Amino acid sequence: MAGKLYLVPTPIGNLGDISRRAAETLAAADFIAAEDTRVTVKLLNHLELKKPMVTYHRHNCGTAGPAILRRLEAGETCALVTDAGTPAISDPGEDLVALCAAQGAEVEAIPGPCALTVALSVSGLPTGRFTFEGFLPLNKKNRRAQLDSLRAEERTMIFYEAPHKLRSTLEDLADVFGPDRPMAVCRELTKLHEEVLRLTIGEAQARYAAQEPRGEFVLVVAGRPPQLEEADGQGALARAEQLRREGLSLKDAAARAAEEFGVTKRTLYNPMLDQES
Repeated sequence: MAGKLYLVPTPIGNLGDISRRAAETLAAADFIAAEDTRVTVKLLNHLELKKPMVTYHRHNCGTAGPAILRRLEAGETCALVTDAGTPAISDPGEDLVALCAAQGAEVEAIPGPCALTVALSVSGLPTGRFTFEGFLPLNKKNRRAQLDSLRAEERTMIFYEAPHKLRSTLEDLADVFGPDRPMAVCRELTKLHEEVLRLTIGEAQARYAAQEPRGEFVLVVAGRPPQLEEADGQGALARAEQLRREGLSLKDAAARAAEEFGVTKRTLYNPMLDQES
């Protein structure tokens, strides 16, 4: 019988976040594939476990992946872990999962810690729709090209960033989205010096111009406010102004016109408020 690959999330800072199911899966696996065995052994020591380990990371995934697959096909079970967080999310584990899927090997994911969902949940920004962009490219031209492709993005955007690149990334974010765009800067999540700052991109620039960035960062950036199509916008505004003249309050007129034209109330309310002020 063929074995199975388990994707086992590990704590992103606080060892207390390891779940019982994750610990049981690590204990039951025939071997563990780890991004860095020196990091993983600390977790295993915390759990009082000793397991055979192999390395699997971005520099050896081309050879390590097929080797792990062969062991799965021979009937062994493997627990894949990263240094922190959920394997295969912005991580070379996705290549191993794709390899297993292509060859029909079974893969099972264990739910657990993931920095992007932790940051999103505490950001204070809309969470219903979001896009995860991971780490931006190191090359400035490629980084700007990726950000330029997000200019019209209305969903909340999430980025991972290292401390030595934070200032240049904030500069690029300000150039593309403007310094007034709301964001949350989440630093060292679940760790001793955890910090969540809710501010604008420009305010974040000013803060880290005066303060050396330290720790690992997750940046949560508000999407662009919904834009009215010009024709719909003009029609909706005209209808709202008509309802206002008929005696409805500004709020009610904007709400009814927005419902009739399928647009958001705030795209009508703010222009009407400006006209009446």
